[in-house]
Amino acid sequence: MDLGIKGRRALVMGASRGLGRAIAEGLLAEGVAVTAVARDAAAIETWGSGRTGLTAVSADLSDIAAIDALADRLLADGGVDILVNNSGGPPPGPAATMARADWLRQFETMAANLFHLSGRLLPPMRERGWGRIVTVASSGVEQPIPNLALSNGIRAAVLGWSKTLAAEVAGDGVTVNVVLPGRIETTRLAELDAANAARSGSSVEAVQKASIAAIPAGRYGRPEEFAAAVVFLASTQASYVTGTKLRVDGGATRAV
Repeated sequence: MDLGIKGRRALVMGASRGLGRAIAEGLLAEGVAVTAVARDAAAIETWGSGRTGLTAVSADLSDIAAIDALADRLLADGGVDILVNNSGGPPPGPAATMARADWLRQFETMAANLFHLSGRLLPPMRERGWGRIVTVASSGVEQPIPNLALSNGIRAAVLGWSKTLAAEVAGDGVTVNVVLPGRIETTRLAELDAANAARSGSSVEAVQKASIAAIPAGRYGRPEEFAAAVVFLASTQASYVTGTKLRVDGGATRAV
């Protein structure tokens, strides 16, 4: 299928590894010019060596000045057609004892600054009558994940923002969607498995076995499988899909 996005321009946040990298690679494969952003731009340059259409930029989502500088740079060149909002996951921990400072710090990075960046990049999309905003969240917004209070709470706020924005800009040809990864085999998942093993006194292998047993597909997902869903939502064919949340979790979420 020709996704109809060859020659479009995209911004992918958190693109040094994991889901962000897979999304950037998926868009590049469709002929999209990708600005890939992460704190570690050198990591992007390493995996992207020799890739046509890739620009690596160093920026930290927690630094609003850096986010504004990024937006200024892109807008000076006409903006982007596709924005992939992807923030790193916060530290694990329970809701009952999470400090106020942790909530505020993580909300700024995972939500407020992404909202701000999206707002800045929206006008050219609306003027052209075509745009895609896809935000990576977590299956925890539908079925809260134990010991991930910050992620469950903050990403739920992102979901509400996305749904609200989708209704506001649909008439301008801009779609806004959220994709919910389940247990996708990334460095982040390995870190969480290790943290769960330490918390429970189990081995990492036992934690992984128990996790896989709860997934109907019987395995962890692959980053490229998740990226394919994001790339489709960024496509011309997905022009009537907006205000949605799409699970990519092997059937693990039990909610209807």
